[in-house]
Amino acid sequence: MSALKYPPLVSIDDYLAGEIASSIKHEYLGGVLHAMAGGSNRHNAIALNCLLSLGAQLRGKSCRPFNSDTKVRIRHAEQTRFYYPDFMVVCEQNPDSDFFQDHPTVIGEVLSDSTRRTDLGEKLEAYLDIPSLNALILVEPDTAAVTVHRRLSDGSGFRMERFEISNDTISLPEIDAELPLSEVYEAIDFSDNDKVT
Repeated sequence: MSALKYPPLVSIDDYLAGEIASSIKHEYLGGVLHAMAGGSNRHNAIALNCLLSLGAQLRGKSCRPFNSDTKVRIRHAEQTRFYYPDFMVVCEQNPDSDFFQDHPTVIGEVLSDSTRRTDLGEKLEAYLDIPSLNALILVEPDTAAVTVHRRLSDGSGFRMERFEISNDTISLPEIDAELPLSEVYEAIDFSDNDKVT
């Protein structure tokens, strides 16, 4: 009987260099690469709506929004991970020459059928371990519903908030901004729900 052979682990330096040259984005989990699929038009429109809304409110302030081309690095004792959130806001930025951020204050993910299990499992767990993170925004693509995991004021954990009414507004005092659901889902037509996200 032959033993299973696993591909060799990729170093962080090789990963970062490879991402610059690659036309495909990869998430990095302790040396293992996972190729990312592109999102649907609806997925991308929702992410852009969030980014545009936050970007307009943060203009001239110290916190900056970043799109899904910027990675977040999460360092754990046992491994380092890199993910590409759909959007994030960072108040303590890495140098502009870096290709990732270490200290996001807000992270947003638009969920999809193909990534939901990962987004709500290992990725959610990893994001909530980031010391600087104060709010994790999880946006549903097929219905107007957003879940926010917000850090408790004493830092002991997170509480979950759900927003499902079209005139709801997500308050983000951590970055002196808010995210109205009417802007999150602006120009999104749910009547053609084909569940392809």
